[in-house]
Amino acid sequence: MKLYYDFHIHSCLSPCGDDDSTPNNIVNMALIKGLHAIAVADHNTGRNVPAVMAAGKRNGLIVLPAMELTTSEDIHILCLFEKYEQLEKLEQRLENTRLKIRNKREIFGKQQIMDENDEPIGEAEDLLIVSSGVSVEEAAKLVEELGGIPVPAHVDKQANGLIGVLGAFDFSLGFRLVESKEDPRLGLPYITNSDAHYLWDISEAEHFLEADTCSVHGVFQALKRMCAGGGAKEE
Repeated sequence: MKLYYDFHIHSCLSPCGDDDSTPNNIVNMALIKGLHAIAVADHNTGRNVPAVMAAGKRNGLIVLPAMELTTSEDIHILCLFEKYEQLEKLEQRLENTRLKIRNKREIFGKQQIMDENDEPIGEAEDLLIVSSGVSVEEAAKLVEELGGIPVPAHVDKQANGLIGVLGAFDFSLGFRLVESKEDPRLGLPYITNSDAHYLWDISEAEHFLEADTCSVHGVFQALKRMCAGGGAKEE
């Protein structure tokens, strides 16, 4: 079955995310856009994921646990998981390596942690848009060891993209799926997401996966099949 998706959405926990990007607002906008599956991928954290998953479950929307990891080289890696516990383990690993700089709300923005009813339950004190302390050489292996799928984010962009930062795509890093607006001509499968920081930027129902079931497991298995089917040779 065709499942329309957007696996790169920022919530109000990302300092660059809009305050209106609360769990329920994200879920409802995704449904308005005609999507079946989403992932909220905040910078170096997944603390708003449980609330979005709960809101999604109430409204019949598939929500994958995710994070946008910033490597030591300032490269963004989209980390997709099937289970929240796997994402939680990644965040726990990053607590020991992530650069600790106190957030300045007036400069970078709020970092709000929400519950499933869009009530604020806390705020991340340390700035999230910093290096995770994980190098790009370590990222793919780390995420896969935890059961996830590592995806170099927006490889078609100069800023924070793997190609833009390194100057070329290094296939030895172990990535088998990338994120891009169009075919990056790497011989690898790719997904297209919005990287939405505002509700209106969430994708329309344009990009889809072929999944066996309309479930988190079905979507994750479809992504794994894409990884297995993609070559690692440059065209």
